[in-house]
Amino acid sequence: MKKIKYFYNTNTLRYEKLITPFRVKLLRVFSFLAAVAVAGFLFMQIAYRYFPSANEEKLMLENNRLQDRFDLVQQEIQQMSRQLREIEKRDNQVYRSIFEASPIPDSARAKMMEEQQEQRLIASLMDKELNGSIISQIKDLRNRLFAQNKSFDAIDNMVKNKEALLAATPAIQPVSNKDLSRVASGFGYRIDPVYKTTKMHAGLDFAAPQGSPVYATADGIVELAGNTGNGYGNHVVIDHGFSYETLYGHMVRVKVKAGQKIRRGEVIGWVGSTGKSTGPHLHYEVHKNGTPLDPIYYFYNDLTPEQFDRLLKIAATGNQSFD
Repeated sequence: MKKIKYFYNTNTLRYEKLITPFRVKLLRVFSFLAAVAVAGFLFMQIAYRYFPSANEEKLMLENNRLQDRFDLVQQEIQQMSRQLREIEKRDNQVYRSIFEASPIPDSARAKMMEEQQEQRLIASLMDKELNGSIISQIKDLRNRLFAQNKSFDAIDNMVKNKEALLAATPAIQPVSNKDLSRVASGFGYRIDPVYKTTKMHAGLDFAAPQGSPVYATADGIVELAGNTGNGYGNHVVIDHGFSYETLYGHMVRVKVKAGQKIRRGEVIGWVGSTGKSTGPHLHYEVHKNGTPLDPIYYFYNDLTPEQFDRLLKIAATGNQSFD
């Protein structure tokens, strides 16, 4: 039997029957239902969190395995990126500097994002975006590797060209001169032995006994061999390529002929005094792009620093030339 509740009404000074309004009842019902819903939700959350179903446990394990794999892939990508950056740095600062080649600008390489930005971005990505990020990073590494391979191909060509350039660059003295006593006249303005006037002497004069062997100072092809009446007497001009030429004048006899391939150190003739000459000697010139250069700077293969310094002082003496 339902209990009937009464309350004392101070206005009427009587006990009256307590009647609960319908809206209060409805509010109580809604409050009860809301409390039940909240309690149920909390219970479900606790149950799902601490007591997952078998299927959920399987999905969680799979998700953890995928996360571990992703972490490993990410570490591999970062390690590869660091190694590639080191290779790019060595390529620009070491390999290309050796061959005096311009470094590849960063804009030509596919640069990676900064590590901190990358980590922040990855932390906020969904699975689909995460896969896209990995693909993008791998594509970026592939592009950088392709650019680096192209650079190494270019360096390989530079090595081959450098070897050919070194072989074609005059690098020894054209006559045997171990004691450095045979340089008689240097490059520059010297006194002409015939006219006794100062004129440009475009090479070096090496005083040597007639018949002393004359050596090619670099690899090349004989362009001219003989006497053309230009004052050099019996002389040889060798085209070394890379815009280099050398001239060997006043020889008593020439051994080579035009078109012949020559190697550095090969005998091309013998010292003499033919043409406009005042005594047995070899007049030697080095040309680059048709311009005479001081041959003193092209003896680095067979001179020590001390010998080179001494030869510089001998060649700088303002004496009379032999031709």
